[in-house]
Amino acid sequence: MAALQQRTFNVIAKKEHELLDSWTRELEASGLYRNVKIEEFRQQTADFLRLLIEGAGQAESTDLRAGNWEEMRLFLEQLSHSRVLLGFDSQQTAGFIFSFKRPLLPLLQTEYADESGMLAEQLWALSELIDQLGLHTVRAFQKSREAVIKRQQEELLELSTPVVKLWDGVLALPMIGTLDSQRTQVVMESLLQRIVDTGSEIAIIDITGVPTVDTLVAQHLLKTVTAIRLMGADCIISGVRPQIAQTIVHLGLDLQGIVTKASLADALALALRRSGLTVTKAV
Repeated sequence: MAALQQRTFNVIAKKEHELLDSWTRELEASGLYRNVKIEEFRQQTADFLRLLIEGAGQAESTDLRAGNWEEMRLFLEQLSHSRVLLGFDSQQTAGFIFSFKRPLLPLLQTEYADESGMLAEQLWALSELIDQLGLHTVRAFQKSREAVIKRQQEELLELSTPVVKLWDGVLALPMIGTLDSQRTQVVMESLLQRIVDTGSEIAIIDITGVPTVDTLVAQHLLKTVTAIRLMGADCIISGVRPQIAQTIVHLGLDLQGIVTKASLADALALALRRSGLTVTKAV
Protein backbone atom coordinates (compact mmCIF):
# COMPACT_ATOMS: atom_id res chain seq x y z
CA MET A 1 0.00 0.00 0.00
CA ALA A 2 1.28 3.49 -0.87
CA ALA A 3 2.25 5.63 2.12
CA LEU A 4 -0.26 8.21 3.31
CA GLN A 5 1.32 11.54 4.17
CA GLN A 6 0.55 13.42 7.37
CA ARG A 7 -0.06 16.43 5.16
CA THR A 8 -3.00 14.61 3.58
CA PHE A 9 -4.64 13.97 6.94
CA ASN A 10 -3.95 17.51 8.04
CA VAL A 11 -5.92 18.91 5.13
CA ILE A 12 -8.73 16.38 5.65
CA ALA A 13 -8.94 17.36 9.33
CA LYS A 14 -8.80 21.05 8.45
CA LYS A 15 -11.62 20.72 5.90
CA GLU A 16 -13.59 18.18 7.98
CA HIS A 17 -16.84 20.17 8.08
CA GLU A 18 -16.75 20.98 4.36
CA LEU A 19 -16.06 17.33 3.53
CA LEU A 20 -18.86 16.17 5.79
CA ASP A 21 -21.40 18.60 4.30
CA SER A 22 -20.46 17.69 0.73
CA TRP A 23 -20.55 13.93 1.41
CA THR A 24 -23.82 14.05 3.37
CA ARG A 25 -25.60 16.15 0.72
CA GLU A 26 -24.50 13.77 -2.01
CA LEU A 27 -25.70 10.70 -0.08
CA GLU A 28 -29.05 12.30 0.75
CA ALA A 29 -29.53 13.33 -2.89
CA SER A 30 -28.98 9.73 -4.02
CA GLY A 31 -32.16 8.67 -2.19
CA LEU A 32 -30.66 5.28 -1.32
CA TYR A 33 -30.74 5.84 2.43
CA ARG A 34 -34.26 7.18 3.01
CA ASN A 35 -34.99 4.38 5.47
CA VAL A 36 -32.35 5.74 7.84
CA LYS A 37 -33.47 8.53 10.17
CA ILE A 38 -31.85 11.78 9.10
CA GLU A 39 -30.34 12.47 12.54
CA GLU A 40 -28.91 8.94 12.75
CA PHE A 41 -27.64 9.14 9.18
CA ARG A 42 -25.77 12.40 9.76
CA GLN A 43 -24.32 11.05 13.00
CA GLN A 44 -23.01 8.01 11.13
CA THR A 45 -21.28 10.13 8.47
CA ALA A 46 -19.77 12.34 11.17
CA ASP A 47 -18.56 9.33 13.20
CA PHE A 48 -17.02 7.70 10.13
CA LEU A 49 -15.06 10.80 9.18
CA ARG A 50 -13.94 11.36 12.78
CA LEU A 51 -12.74 7.75 13.16
CA LEU A 52 -11.00 7.90 9.78
CA ILE A 53 -9.02 10.97 10.83
CA GLU A 54 -8.22 9.50 14.24
CA GLY A 55 -7.20 6.09 12.93
CA ALA A 56 -5.17 7.30 9.99
CA GLY A 57 -3.61 10.09 12.02
CA GLN A 58 -1.89 7.54 14.24
CA ALA A 59 1.40 6.37 12.82
CA GLU A 60 0.93 2.68 13.60
CA SER A 61 -0.45 1.31 10.35
CA THR A 62 -3.07 1.70 7.63
CA ASP A 63 -3.74 -2.02 7.97
CA LEU A 64 -7.27 -2.38 9.41
CA ARG A 65 -6.10 -5.28 11.59
CA ALA A 66 -3.88 -2.89 13.55
CA GLY A 67 -4.93 -1.63 16.97
CA ASN A 68 -5.41 1.97 15.85
CA TRP A 69 -8.39 0.85 13.73
CA GLU A 70 -10.21 -1.10 16.43
CA GLU A 71 -12.83 1.59 17.04
CA MET A 72 -13.40 1.99 13.30
CA ARG A 73 -13.89 -1.78 12.87
CA LEU A 74 -16.46 -1.79 15.66
CA PHE A 75 -18.25 1.18 14.10
CA LEU A 76 -18.42 -0.53 10.69
CA GLU A 77 -19.76 -3.75 12.25
CA GLN A 78 -22.49 -1.84 14.11
CA LEU A 79 -23.30 0.11 10.96
CA SER A 80 -23.60 -3.11 8.94
CA HIS A 81 -25.86 -4.71 11.53
CA SER A 82 -28.17 -1.70 11.55
CA ARG A 83 -28.35 -1.79 7.73
CA VAL A 84 -29.27 -5.50 7.81
CA LEU A 85 -32.14 -4.79 10.19
CA LEU A 86 -33.37 -1.99 7.90
CA GLY A 87 -33.40 -4.31 4.87
CA PHE A 88 -30.46 -2.84 2.96
CA ASP A 89 -28.32 -5.00 0.70
CA SER A 90 -24.53 -5.30 0.81
CA GLN A 91 -24.07 -3.00 -2.19
CA GLN A 92 -25.93 -0.14 -0.52
CA THR A 93 -24.09 -0.70 2.74
CA ALA A 94 -20.62 -0.75 1.17
CA GLY A 95 -21.59 2.07 -1.19
CA PHE A 96 -21.98 4.31 1.84
CA ILE A 97 -18.24 3.89 2.50
CA PHE A 98 -17.01 3.92 -1.09
CA SER A 99 -18.92 7.14 -1.85
CA PHE A 100 -16.55 9.04 0.43
CA LYS A 101 -13.93 8.93 -2.32
CA ARG A 102 -15.84 11.46 -4.42
CA PRO A 103 -15.61 14.53 -2.11
CA LEU A 104 -11.96 13.70 -1.37
CA LEU A 105 -10.88 14.12 -4.99
CA PRO A 106 -11.35 17.92 -5.37
CA LEU A 107 -9.90 18.48 -1.90
CA LEU A 108 -6.65 16.69 -2.74
CA GLN A 109 -6.52 18.19 -6.21
CA THR A 110 -6.48 21.63 -4.62
CA GLU A 111 -3.89 20.66 -1.98
CA TYR A 112 -1.50 19.00 -4.46
CA ALA A 113 -2.24 21.22 -7.46
CA ASP A 114 1.46 21.65 -8.32
CA GLU A 115 2.54 18.12 -7.38
CA SER A 116 0.94 15.67 -9.80
CA GLY A 117 3.07 12.76 -8.67
CA MET A 118 2.23 13.26 -5.00
CA LEU A 119 -1.45 13.78 -5.90
CA ALA A 120 -1.60 10.44 -7.71
CA GLU A 121 0.21 8.68 -4.84
CA GLN A 122 -2.09 10.09 -2.14
CA LEU A 123 -5.26 9.44 -4.13
CA TRP A 124 -4.17 5.84 -4.63
CA ALA A 125 -3.26 5.40 -0.95
CA LEU A 126 -6.58 6.85 0.24
CA SER A 127 -8.47 4.76 -2.29
CA GLU A 128 -6.80 1.58 -1.00
CA LEU A 129 -7.63 2.53 2.60
CA ILE A 130 -11.29 3.21 1.81
CA ASP A 131 -11.46 -0.05 -0.17
CA GLN A 132 -10.28 -1.88 2.95
CA LEU A 133 -12.98 -0.17 5.00
CA GLY A 134 -15.62 -1.04 2.41
CA LEU A 135 -14.59 -4.70 2.22
CA HIS A 136 -14.63 -4.98 6.01
CA THR A 137 -18.13 -3.52 5.92
CA VAL A 138 -19.23 -6.15 3.39
CA ARG A 139 -17.82 -8.97 5.51
CA ALA A 140 -19.51 -7.59 8.62
CA PHE A 141 -22.78 -7.19 6.69
CA GLN A 142 -22.73 -10.79 5.48
CA LYS A 143 -21.97 -12.07 8.98
CA SER A 144 -24.80 -10.01 10.50
CA ARG A 145 -27.25 -11.07 7.80
CA GLU A 146 -26.43 -14.74 8.32
CA ALA A 147 -26.97 -14.32 12.08
CA VAL A 148 -30.33 -12.60 11.50
CA ILE A 149 -31.45 -15.29 9.03
CA LYS A 150 -30.43 -18.05 11.44
CA ARG A 151 -32.35 -16.41 14.29
CA GLN A 152 -35.43 -15.97 12.06
CA GLN A 153 -35.26 -19.63 11.01
CA GLU A 154 -35.10 -20.71 14.63
CA GLU A 155 -38.08 -18.51 15.49
CA LEU A 156 -40.06 -19.92 12.54
CA LEU A 157 -39.24 -23.45 13.65
CA GLU A 158 -40.55 -22.68 17.11
CA LEU A 159 -43.71 -21.12 15.67
CA SER A 160 -44.27 -24.07 13.34
CA THR A 161 -44.09 -26.60 16.19
CA PRO A 162 -46.50 -25.33 18.87
CA VAL A 163 -47.19 -27.63 21.81
CA VAL A 164 -50.87 -27.36 22.79
CA LYS A 165 -52.40 -28.47 26.09
CA LEU A 166 -55.64 -30.28 25.16
CA TRP A 167 -56.52 -31.47 28.65
CA ASP A 168 -54.94 -31.91 32.03
CA GLY A 169 -52.09 -34.33 31.42
CA VAL A 170 -52.60 -34.38 27.64
CA LEU A 171 -50.41 -32.45 25.19
CA ALA A 172 -50.67 -32.26 21.40
CA LEU A 173 -48.06 -31.33 18.82
CA PRO A 174 -49.58 -30.65 15.37
CA MET A 175 -46.88 -31.10 12.72
CA ILE A 176 -47.12 -29.19 9.44
CA GLY A 177 -44.64 -29.50 6.58
CA THR A 178 -41.60 -31.68 6.06
CA LEU A 179 -39.69 -33.17 8.98
CA ASP A 180 -35.91 -32.90 8.92
CA SER A 181 -33.19 -33.39 11.51
CA GLN A 182 -33.09 -29.77 12.64
CA ARG A 183 -36.85 -29.51 13.01
CA THR A 184 -37.04 -32.86 14.81
CA GLN A 185 -34.52 -31.59 17.35
CA VAL A 186 -36.62 -28.46 17.97
CA VAL A 187 -39.76 -30.63 18.25
CA MET A 188 -38.17 -32.93 20.81
CA GLU A 189 -36.77 -30.10 22.90
CA SER A 190 -40.01 -28.09 23.02
CA LEU A 191 -42.24 -31.13 23.61
CA LEU A 192 -40.02 -32.67 26.30
CA GLN A 193 -39.77 -29.32 28.09
CA ARG A 194 -43.56 -28.95 28.08
CA ILE A 195 -43.91 -32.49 29.46
CA VAL A 196 -41.62 -31.50 32.31
CA ASP A 197 -43.37 -28.16 32.89
CA THR A 198 -46.93 -29.56 32.88
CA GLY A 199 -46.30 -33.04 34.25
CA SER A 200 -48.30 -34.49 31.35
CA GLU A 201 -48.48 -38.25 30.90
CA ILE A 202 -49.72 -38.41 27.32
CA ALA A 203 -48.38 -36.64 24.22
CA ILE A 204 -50.13 -36.70 20.85
CA ILE A 205 -48.08 -36.06 17.71
CA ASP A 206 -50.45 -35.15 14.87
CA ILE A 207 -48.94 -35.67 11.40
CA THR A 208 -52.03 -34.69 9.43
CA GLY A 209 -50.09 -31.77 7.96
CA VAL A 210 -47.03 -33.85 7.02
CA PRO A 211 -47.29 -34.39 3.24
CA THR A 212 -45.32 -37.63 3.01
CA VAL A 213 -43.79 -40.19 5.33
CA ASP A 214 -40.58 -41.84 4.18
CA THR A 215 -37.85 -43.73 6.00
CA LEU A 216 -36.18 -40.53 7.23
CA VAL A 217 -39.45 -39.05 8.56
CA ALA A 218 -40.30 -42.34 10.28
CA GLN A 219 -36.87 -42.40 11.95
CA HIS A 220 -37.39 -38.87 13.23
CA LEU A 221 -40.81 -39.85 14.62
CA LEU A 222 -39.35 -42.92 16.32
CA LYS A 223 -36.63 -40.81 17.95
CA THR A 224 -39.23 -38.39 19.27
CA VAL A 225 -41.44 -41.20 20.60
CA THR A 226 -38.44 -42.83 22.30
CA ALA A 227 -37.48 -39.56 23.97
CA ILE A 228 -41.06 -39.05 25.20
CA ARG A 229 -41.15 -42.55 26.71
CA LEU A 230 -37.85 -41.95 28.45
CA MET A 231 -39.54 -39.00 30.14
CA GLY A 232 -42.17 -41.38 31.53
CA ALA A 233 -45.00 -40.34 29.19
CA ASP A 234 -46.99 -42.23 26.55
CA CYS A 235 -47.13 -41.14 22.93
CA ILE A 236 -49.89 -41.41 20.32
CA ILE A 237 -49.37 -40.58 16.65
CA SER A 238 -52.48 -39.27 14.91
CA GLY A 239 -53.23 -38.23 11.35
CA VAL A 240 -52.20 -41.55 9.79
CA ARG A 241 -54.13 -41.34 6.51
CA PRO A 242 -54.66 -44.39 4.24
CA GLN A 243 -51.96 -43.18 1.84
CA ILE A 244 -49.45 -42.82 4.67
CA ALA A 245 -50.38 -46.23 6.07
CA GLN A 246 -49.78 -47.83 2.66
CA THR A 247 -46.45 -46.00 2.32
CA ILE A 248 -45.31 -47.23 5.73
CA VAL A 249 -46.21 -50.83 4.84
CA HIS A 250 -44.57 -50.53 1.41
CA LEU A 251 -41.34 -49.21 2.95
CA GLY A 252 -41.36 -51.98 5.52
CA LEU A 253 -41.08 -49.50 8.38
CA ASP A 254 -41.47 -50.93 11.88
CA LEU A 255 -43.84 -48.85 14.02
CA GLN A 256 -44.59 -51.75 16.31
CA GLY A 257 -45.36 -50.65 19.83
CA ILE A 258 -46.46 -47.15 18.73
CA VAL A 259 -50.15 -46.35 19.04
CA THR A 260 -51.51 -44.66 15.91
CA LYS A 261 -54.90 -43.10 15.14
CA ALA A 262 -56.48 -41.78 11.97
CA SER A 263 -57.37 -38.37 13.40
CA LEU A 264 -56.52 -36.03 16.24
CA ALA A 265 -60.06 -36.46 17.59
CA ASP A 266 -59.60 -40.24 17.83
CA ALA A 267 -56.25 -39.77 19.55
CA LEU A 268 -57.74 -37.32 22.05
CA ALA A 269 -60.61 -39.70 22.82
CA LEU A 270 -58.09 -42.50 23.49
CA ALA A 271 -55.96 -40.20 25.66
CA LEU A 272 -59.01 -39.22 27.73
CA ARG A 273 -59.99 -42.87 28.21
CA ARG A 274 -56.45 -43.65 29.38
CA SER A 275 -56.80 -40.79 31.82
CA GLY A 276 -59.98 -42.36 33.20
CA LEU A 277 -62.32 -39.86 31.56
CA THR A 278 -65.37 -40.52 29.40
CA VAL A 279 -66.78 -38.07 26.89
CA THR A 280 -70.53 -38.23 26.25
CA LYS A 281 -72.87 -36.09 24.21
CA ALA A 282 -75.13 -33.80 26.17
CA VAL A 283 -78.80 -34.64 25.75
